[in-house]
Amino acid sequence: MPAKSSDAPIDFGWFLPSMGDAEIIGPPTREATLDYLVDVAKTAEDAGFNFALIPVGTTCQDAWLVAGLVGARTERLRFLVAMRPGFVSPTLAAKMSNTLDNALKGRVMINIVTGGFPAELAADGDFIDHDARYDRTQEFMQVLRKAWTEKKWNHEGKYFKIEGGNVYPRPYQKPHPPFYFGGASEAAQKVGAEDSDIYLLWGETPDMVRDRIEGMKSRAAGIGRTLRFGLRIHVVARETDAEARDAANALIAEIPDNFQDMLDRHHAKGDSEGEKRQRELVAAAEDDWLSDHLWAGIGKARLGVGTALVGSGESIARCLQEYVDLGIDTFIHSGYPHKEEAERFGKYVMPHFEGRTTTSAATAAV
Repeated sequence: MPAKSSDAPIDFGWFLPSMGDAEIIGPPTREATLDYLVDVAKTAEDAGFNFALIPVGTTCQDAWLVAGLVGARTERLRFLVAMRPGFVSPTLAAKMSNTLDNALKGRVMINIVTGGFPAELAADGDFIDHDARYDRTQEFMQVLRKAWTEKKWNHEGKYFKIEGGNVYPRPYQKPHPPFYFGGASEAAQKVGAEDSDIYLLWGETPDMVRDRIEGMKSRAAGIGRTLRFGLRIHVVARETDAEARDAANALIAEIPDNFQDMLDRHHAKGDSEGEKRQRELVAAAEDDWLSDHLWAGIGKARLGVGTALVGSGESIARCLQEYVDLGIDTFIHSGYPHKEEAERFGKYVMPHFEGRTTTSAATAAV
């Protein structure tokens, strides 16, 4: 039985392309200069988005520095700063986040990123295995929360030892910035249920999302917790469905015929359950489409989330509402190029959610 339609408030997020941007999927044609990233951020603000994800990865600029530089030149946009546990100590991460949170007056959120491809992690000197990474992530999050909220504390665990912890400045947000976290493996779901505030999923079919949410709600309830849920998915918004489909096909029109084989070989070396699920969706799509508006063609040409919502503003809004009715209250969107696609989303999709966009309670409680 379908869920009853909800008028719940929605937190809309965009994406800052700190690795560069392009008109179609392929090598960047627009450098990730400070001026360009600020332009994308201000465009997202004007379009009605209230936060932006700043990614982490081999080809990305440093997320903390980007957040500070772009944040100083924006007014309202919050920044979901991606960080990888194990690359800095949790006490240093607390000082970094608190410094930025105070400078931007509460416009900071933390995206904990555990995964990555083993070769990418090895290039940064990280060699522990998949489940151990999530074990370390959970301890990192717990220590970081102590550093945010306690004075003169000690911690001795498997990965970190602190004596007399006392981090200043304190967070601007009370009690602290929210944790955004995602992962589909058993190890990741344990961390998400026990220590995340907003549990993130990549774009999957509504039935798959329903199952994931119900499972995570049950896990969290078993230990007396509740979670919020977010969805990371691309968008191709145009005035009509036909125009959107044409634009989607144009995004991948120039990828080489053997590019999918190269992606498959790359994924075969990975250990991410989320990536595996995205590959399965791409393989299951009929002529690249999983439904009238859920498109898996984008997964032929890029790593990470491999689906997009494609259609008119009305069609995309209807799809988003279906996810909201399942329990999603946060969306992290992206599209090519990010400046123009943010404008189109603001023009065609946002009017359907007038009066329902919001900031998160965790950020508002300062």
